[in-house]
Amino acid sequence: MGISKGKTLVIATKNRGKIREFNRALAGLGLEFLSLHDFPHLGPIEEDGTTFLENACKKALVAARHSGLPALADDSGLEVDYLGGAPGVLSARFAGRDGDDEANNRKLLELLAGVPCRERQARFRCALAVATPEELLVTTEGVLEGYIGLEPRGKGGFGYDPLFVVPDYNCTLAEMALETKNKISHRGRALEQLREKLVGLFVTLGWDECESE
Repeated sequence: MGISKGKTLVIATKNRGKIREFNRALAGLGLEFLSLHDFPHLGPIEEDGTTFLENACKKALVAARHSGLPALADDSGLEVDYLGGAPGVLSARFAGRDGDDEANNRKLLELLAGVPCRERQARFRCALAVATPEELLVTTEGVLEGYIGLEPRGKGGFGYDPLFVVPDYNCTLAEMALETKNKISHRGRALEQLREKLVGLFVTLGWDECESE
């Protein structure tokens, strides 16, 4: 079941990798996609929430109001139990500079130095939010449980992937095949839930003409 073609969803990011991922994950719903590249007058949206869900909702609402269209936003990161849930919403700038993966990983290992594996439990969490200009919201969250390894392993992925061990696969995300990673990831799980909720949301909006693929 899908949504009638011609219906547009704004993906509230300029990250081209995320845009491609969302396009693939939501294929078959009959949607047309725009991104923040299509709205250059909208500047960066400050992520000042205390949770991933707060940040995702804010970004979706701002993008929806600016564009006049339903908008999808996400926020995600790493939570380490031994560190009280840190780095959390500061995951991308844990070491101070936004997006410095090497520095972030180095800081994480320093903070966990001497901590045994049984106390290094962690999870990746992804929050997704869809907002309309009228502030109607649909939200989902996906979680991937694991633990922080003693040293980086693997050449794939990005961010904390070389340190994040998935017990069921006995490897880090950076060692995992991309297809497998996308299937089990926190974002993949959140997107799977979102597909079902989008159908209900767009019925509410009157976008309820369905078509088969």
